[in-house]
Amino acid sequence: MLGVTLTACGLVAATFCTWRGYANARAALLSLVGDGEPTRASIEANRPILARTRVRRFVRPVVAAMLWLAIAMYGLLMVSLGGAAA
Repeated sequence: MLGVTLTACGLVAATFCTWRGYANARAALLSLVGDGEPTRASIEANRPILARTRVRRFVRPVVAAMLWLAIAMYGLLMVSLGGAAA
């Protein structure tokens, strides 16, 4: 019974967290795709790289995507442990 529970919870965690990681990575790339307004782009070009709005909008979803994928890997660990316990 423990093996079935671990496997089921691991599959749910791996599936959900992989989906959320993909969604966050996609959101991070959307902030870099557009050209933006020319005036704002020229102002942003004079700022340091870490102070630019596009960079800050890119970093946060990438970190969130990596955290979601780490939880998904934990779900895969639960699946493997559930298979060993069964």
